[in-house]
Amino acid sequence: MNQYGTLHETNGNYTLRFERFFSLNPEDVFDVITNSDYFTQWYPFATGEMDLRLGGEINFDDGEGTTYNAIITELEKPYLFSFREVDDLINISLLEEDEGCRMIFTHTFNDDSWAIPTAAGWHRCLDVLGQIVNGNPVKWDDNAAKLREIYSEAFQMEN
Repeated sequence: MNQYGTLHETNGNYTLRFERFFSLNPEDVFDVITNSDYFTQWYPFATGEMDLRLGGEINFDDGEGTTYNAIITELEKPYLFSFREVDDLINISLLEEDEGCRMIFTHTFNDDSWAIPTAAGWHRCLDVLGQIVNGNPVKWDDNAAKLREIYSEAFQMEN
């Protein structure tokens, strides 16, 4: 499976889409994704404060004085977790498969100037999520510049 994300445009909105396969069932993967202790390890700026219910808030702090909240817009355990973070929509779907589950991660936004760094950032975050799901120690690879180069070429945009 290709670990790289793809970019799609529809009516002025842009969606980054990533797929990952895990050899665990959706219930176990969903529990990792939505556990606030794990969430802070793979999701940038998450504070660990999460009200895991439809309409619940997730709190973020960028470490530079800006705090903001996301609102959970869809929550169907163990298959769907979506939230609106400022103007962006994050959607995580888990599809049951014979040997585990496939995660489809999408991020929809309206400013394509952020596509390349956002794709590189999510690629790195999802790599760390995979480490957590698979029970491996968290290790952030120093590959952001290389990923920006790869996504710039893939999306045929300047970074």
